[in-house]
Amino acid sequence: MEVGLDLWNDTVNGTWDGDELGYRCRFNEDFKYVLLPVSYGVVCVLGLCLNVVALYIFLCRLKTWNASTTYMFHLAVSDALYAASLPLLVYYYARGDHWPFSTVLCKLVRFLFYTNLYCSILFLTCISIHRCLGVLRPLRSLRWGRARYARRVAALVWVLVLACQAPVLYFVTTSARGSRITCHDTSAPELFSHFVAYSSVMLGLLFAVPFATILVCYVLMARRLLQPAYGRPVAQERRGRAARMAVVVAAAFAISFLPFHITKTAYLAVRSTSGVSCPVLETFAAAYKGTRPFASANSVLDPILFYFTLHKFRRRQESEIKGPSPQPHLSPSTSPDHCSGAPHPLCSGFSSPP
Repeated sequence: MEVGLDLWNDTVNGTWDGDELGYRCRFNEDFKYVLLPVSYGVVCVLGLCLNVVALYIFLCRLKTWNASTTYMFHLAVSDALYAASLPLLVYYYARGDHWPFSTVLCKLVRFLFYTNLYCSILFLTCISIHRCLGVLRPLRSLRWGRARYARRVAALVWVLVLACQAPVLYFVTTSARGSRITCHDTSAPELFSHFVAYSSVMLGLLFAVPFATILVCYVLMARRLLQPAYGRPVAQERRGRAARMAVVVAAAFAISFLPFHITKTAYLAVRSTSGVSCPVLETFAAAYKGTRPFASANSVLDPILFYFTLHKFRRRQESEIKGPSPQPHLSPSTSPDHCSGAPHPLCSGFSSPP
C-alpha cells in the first residue's frame, strides 16, 4: 500500500496512520486501546490523590516557603489540572478513538497535556538551577533563593508555556469518520507540515535547552559534591539534599520526558518523509504512542519528588507522629533555601511568622 494523503476516509477495523489522517496506511493499534486507558486511569487516580495531598501540605502545613517549595507548588497545580482531565482520554481510547464530546474539549485536553509536560520540565529546571546555586554559590543563593523571586520566575514560566502552547488550540481538531469522531493528537493533514515546524521549535526551546541546562548543573554539582565536605553538619546535610534532588530530577527526565520526545520526533520526521513504507511508519507510530504513558507519569513522579527530597516534609511528618516539640529559630543565614513566608489565608490554626 502506497503512502499518500487520506482524504478523511472511513474505516471500521484498525485506524488510518494511527489516529491521524495523514496517510493511507491502515494500522493495527489494538494495543493502545488497552495500554492508554489503563495507564491514564492509574495516573489519574494516583496523580489526583498525591497532588491534592501535596497542595494541602503546601497551603496548610508549610509555614515557611523557599524557592524549591514555590516551584514544587506550581508543579503540583499543573499536575493536578492535568490529572483531572484524564478521564476524558480514558473514555476516548476505551471507546476505540471515539470522541463524543465537543471540539473545544478535545483542544483543551491536548493543550493540558503539553502544558503540564513543559511546565514540569521548566519547573524542574528551575529547581535544578536553584540547587546548583546553593551548592556552588551559597551566599548568592541567599538572595536569589527567596520565595518572592521564585514566585516571579514561576509566573514567567506559566506565561512562557501558555504562550508557546497556545498554537495547540489551533492545530488540534476533531473529524468524523463514519460513526466515529477522532480527537487528533497532532493536526489535520493540511496543517501537518506547519505542525512539524512548530513541534521542532518547541522541542528545542522547551526540552533541549532545559535538558542541556540541567545536565550542566548536575556536572557542576557533582564536581563540587565529590570534594571533601568541611564545616558544620548543616553544610553536609545541604549537600545531601542537593544530591538527592539531582538523582530524582534526573530519574524524572529519564523516565518521563526523554523517551517521549525521542519517539515523537522520530515519528514526525518519518511521517514527513515521502516514500516511507507503511510497516516502517506503523513501527514509529507504535513507539510514539507507547511512550505517552511515560510522559503522563510525571504527574505521579513529581509528588514523589515532594515527599522524598524535602527534609522539612519528612521532619514535619515525624513531629506530627511524636507530638509537637520546640523548634530552634533559624536565621536566614543558616541555609540558602530559607526565607520567610506565610501559610495560605484559607488555612486556620497556623500562625504566620513575623
